[in-house]
Amino acid sequence: MTCHGWADEGYGAFADECARNFAERGELGAAAAVFVGGRKVVDLWGGIADDRTGREWQEDTVLPVMSLAKAVVSFSAHLLAQQGTLDLDAPVARYWPEFARHGKEGITTRMVLAHTAGIPLVERQLTFEELTAWTPVIRALEEQKPLWEPGTAHEYHAHVFGFLVGEVIRRLTGHTPGAYFRTAIGDALGLRTWIGMPQEEVPRLARLVEAEGRAPMTNLDLLPVRALTMNGVLPFPGLDDPHGYNSPALLTAEFPGGGAVSSACGLATLYAAVATGVDGGPRLLSEDTVTDALVPLSGGPSWSGFPDLGARWGTGVLLDSAFRRLLGPRSFAHSGAGGQFAFGDDEFGVGFAYTANRMGVSGDQRAERLIGALRSCVGAPELPGAGG
Repeated sequence: MTCHGWADEGYGAFADECARNFAERGELGAAAAVFVGGRKVVDLWGGIADDRTGREWQEDTVLPVMSLAKAVVSFSAHLLAQQGTLDLDAPVARYWPEFARHGKEGITTRMVLAHTAGIPLVERQLTFEELTAWTPVIRALEEQKPLWEPGTAHEYHAHVFGFLVGEVIRRLTGHTPGAYFRTAIGDALGLRTWIGMPQEEVPRLARLVEAEGRAPMTNLDLLPVRALTMNGVLPFPGLDDPHGYNSPALLTAEFPGGGAVSSACGLATLYAAVATGVDGGPRLLSEDTVTDALVPLSGGPSWSGFPDLGARWGTGVLLDSAFRRLLGPRSFAHSGAGGQFAFGDDEFGVGFAYTANRMGVSGDQRAERLIGALRSCVGAPELPGAGG
């Protein structure tokens, strides 16, 4: 399979790994983009966007990037904090008074961004129509009690992350998080990245394909499964379900914890804007703001007993760790289910993104190999324990 696009001189090793993903690692359709020093140095795509029709992946193809929605929401929150509008360490209730009930009075936005707020799921059973209406979710969260003392343990706040931080954004700006992102960041940078995909983008949407060997997540006795599926209403990944992750009904709604749609170039541009600025423009977030986000806040086994997979969290960012070795201590990232991945690094001046429609399983090496090649291209030292 041919990778279309281009890679600057010095990034041939990266392009070679892109080709190997198709030749050796089962790639169906994918794209990867890299910025260095605010300039795009790699823009590659190839393969099949829709396995049912054979439609080819194009330069403007977008796809569901799952939890990379959290990066969009996190950067929006950090921008408001940088502007002095939001205090990440103030109680959420300062901006959203109705939230201050049932032991949630001391929860801060930073706790939510670090997955330590104690509200990893919406406990009330809501319908899909209620989930897409925003307000029923917010009302349900107002009535909940934390599962643990906020700030003392962590559990991945799957969809709740986006609704909690998103409601703070809405209270401060008058815009839901997807709309605020487009107004404050996305439109100015021309990003093909949305929470709440425009209907006119549906024809350019790649179709996700499930990886062989992935077990369906149906055991609602497990807290992480309840959190990820909104109590079974959003099947995961539910690729052929009317409310699953190939469904325009889901992707055109605002699910700010896991419902983003983007191109690889859109995500790489966003991370480059945070790390360096793009094409000579100013940085979106300052060095001090990124430094604050990089302070480790959570990791290890989760409150519900989910094992330690090596992931470490700062304030809304995944850190360079045993989970995935990036470039160094200034790397900040987020992943999306099935293999979607993006990161930035202001020491090496990098913005990177990889997107693919064949969802991977544990041990998937496609992104790892690309990151390893990029590490060599930019001269980042091999880190102790680095993989791939």
